[in-house]
Amino acid sequence: MSAGLIHTTVLLNEAVVALEIKPDGIYVDGTFGRGGHSRKILEQLGANGKLIALDKDVTAVAVGEQWRDERFQIVHCGFKQLAEVLQKLGVEKVDGILLDLGVSSPQLDEAERGFSFRFDAPLDMRMDVSGGVTAAQWLATVDEKLLAEVIRDYGEERFAKQIAKKIVAARTTQPIHTTRQLVELVSQAVRTREAGQNPATRTFQAIRIYLNQELEELARVLPECVTHLNSAGRLVVISFHSLEDRMVKHFMRDMAEGDKLPRGVPVRASEVPLGKLNLIGKATYAGDAELQANPRARSAVMRVAERSRVA
Repeated sequence: MSAGLIHTTVLLNEAVVALEIKPDGIYVDGTFGRGGHSRKILEQLGANGKLIALDKDVTAVAVGEQWRDERFQIVHCGFKQLAEVLQKLGVEKVDGILLDLGVSSPQLDEAERGFSFRFDAPLDMRMDVSGGVTAAQWLATVDEKLLAEVIRDYGEERFAKQIAKKIVAARTTQPIHTTRQLVELVSQAVRTREAGQNPATRTFQAIRIYLNQELEELARVLPECVTHLNSAGRLVVISFHSLEDRMVKHFMRDMAEGDKLPRGVPVRASEVPLGKLNLIGKATYAGDAELQANPRARSAVMRVAERSRVA
């Protein structure tokens, strides 16, 4: 195992500043990773503050369990279970929630996890290796039509049909067990690709997102975040994929606009339903210095919203 691999936290200072930490507040780090954001939050919390961290990766949870801080608690689960965790802990409202989406650097760099096409390794791709179906198991039985749809919709891959056809044909003669096998099959089906990008990038991304239900979990947790935020509590979301960012952007915008009345309804301005969120600033991206130090930050987008004080 390579559990000691270093994770460079993206938008570390920007995210924690955006949370506007109150010394005695209660905060949730919905994606603990290797604890970069959590550590920074704890530095700003007082003795009566509390931080609840969640992560579905057993290796990440093992790191968090080594921390000795009475203000900190880590739970092995995905952020889709946010409401259940808070209820179990007897917490009704929190002052801030941070979601750092996607995979961490250690997950990408641990060859045995099968997330990266840079290594020849077992084709796994599960964020929670304690259960679920591996990418190899899924590729062995998935219908060609569904496979093409997944690669097209989650990877935004224009050669999705050709890739799916190639994979389904190849598995009739030999099981697809490794990342290298998948890379070679995709490379044979993709005719052109952007300079500097591996032909398998979009396919790997699509399968990972689908198997881990990343978009479904995000869609589920966003409304729960609003429900459990205190008045003026902050929601901070860092996305690494256009589909994720689009979902976050539209959700925050809709929550800020509030319930829309039919056109022509005669109401006073004071009677117009207010939104549950207020948008805070514009989308934030990694600066030049961070991009030089950590090229993986190039696709990161951070959006921030605050729970309305009256809605």
